[in-house]
Formats: sequence, C-alpha cells, structure tokens
Amino acid sequence: MNWDQIEGKWTEVKGKARSSWGELTDDELDQVAGKKDQLVGKLQQKYGLEREEAERRADDWADSL
Repeated sequence: MNWDQIEGKWTEVKGKARSSWGELTDDELDQVAGKKDQLVGKLQQKYGLEREEAERRADDWADSL
C-alpha cells in the first residue's frame, strides 16, 4: 500500500499501526493521520531512531499492509 492510500484509509489501518508501534498513543496516531513524515517524526521521538531508520521502518510497515 502506498502512502496516499494509507492516508485515505487511515481510520482502517490505524489499528495496525497501534499493534506495530505500541508506544504511540491514540492521540499521536490521530495526529499522524496517515502522513509518512508525521509518522517518521513520532517514531524518532518515541523510539529514539535516526531519521533514515524511522523512514525504513515506516516504509516496511506500509509495504506489509
């Protein structure tokens, strides 16, 4: 699934994001709203990841949908 599709179906895939990244709160996931850059930023904040690693994990997650 590409990021445009994820953004359009965010309410459907938000639960899958919650299972993948349990440290992100519902409010944070609502703020992300399917936007890759927002998700990458939250992953960097919560998990202490470098930007490249957070982007890779976000893309891997999107590919798995």
